[in-house]
Amino acid sequence: MRHFLEVDDLTVEELQHVLELSIKPDLPKVLDGQGVALIFEKPSGRTRNSMEMATVQLGGHPMYIKPEELGIDSRETAEDVVRVMAGYHSVLAARVFDHDRLERMAAADAMPIVNLLSDRAHPMQALADLLTIEQEIGLSRVGKVAYVGDANNVWRSLAIGCSMLGIETSVASPAGHEPTDLDLDRVLTSGGSVQVTDNPREAVEGADVVYTDVWTSMGQENERSERLDVFSPFTVDASLMGVASASSIFMHCLPAHRGEEVTDEVIESPQSRVFPQAHNRMHSARGLLSWIIGETTNHGQ
Repeated sequence: MRHFLEVDDLTVEELQHVLELSIKPDLPKVLDGQGVALIFEKPSGRTRNSMEMATVQLGGHPMYIKPEELGIDSRETAEDVVRVMAGYHSVLAARVFDHDRLERMAAADAMPIVNLLSDRAHPMQALADLLTIEQEIGLSRVGKVAYVGDANNVWRSLAIGCSMLGIETSVASPAGHEPTDLDLDRVLTSGGSVQVTDNPREAVEGADVVYTDVWTSMGQENERSERLDVFSPFTVDASLMGVASASSIFMHCLPAHRGEEVTDEVIESPQSRVFPQAHNRMHSARGLLSWIIGETTNHGQ
């Protein structure tokens, strides 16, 4: 049984295969007559729509489950929830606050667990990001992917995925919001290189991809005022894009706070790929589910 809690739960070959499956518009209906449990402790329009439609496209039935309907670790342990859901569904995908909860679910070994987002990782977003880079530039041709802003879960999963594929990354963050040594070790263990700086122009110089995310994520609202001050020099604007490669593209996992981490001029520019990137959440979800159900579960690979 295989789980997908972080990008490097896949081998390099498996990651490439999932991306290949994601490009295919018509995959076998590996979920025919089966359910996919979608647990959302944190709401998200893109994640819900992309996962539900990917499940339907593979012939399955998605079941959206609110946190109060389960009461994980209040009414019932995470392990017991998984064991119960395994009697109804073929996959449990969860968007949670605490990554440890996903690890406990996976440890129950009752059904495949997919991480839709946690405080430590966002691997489904990384799959969509890599798919977008492949379509727009070609993963074998991209030189550097630059990330500007908080070195959060989105950065971590993207950096690991790029590292696995031999793509150089850079990250520009203010002091106190840079990658941890543990995260850097995991990125470097995956095989790539990463440049860490507090200078956005240094990180973006010559980059083929410029990526950013909101400065204040869900659950950090009480830090918003402080973060606005700290991150204000890290806005991706036309001047910053000007030091990237002439053919560079701009990416953002959305939702965007226009005028904060990115200007309207950039997000609406010909370089922006944020909406194809968002649409790729569905395609990459279809590829991942096709692999985890159609190949690892049904055929024991």
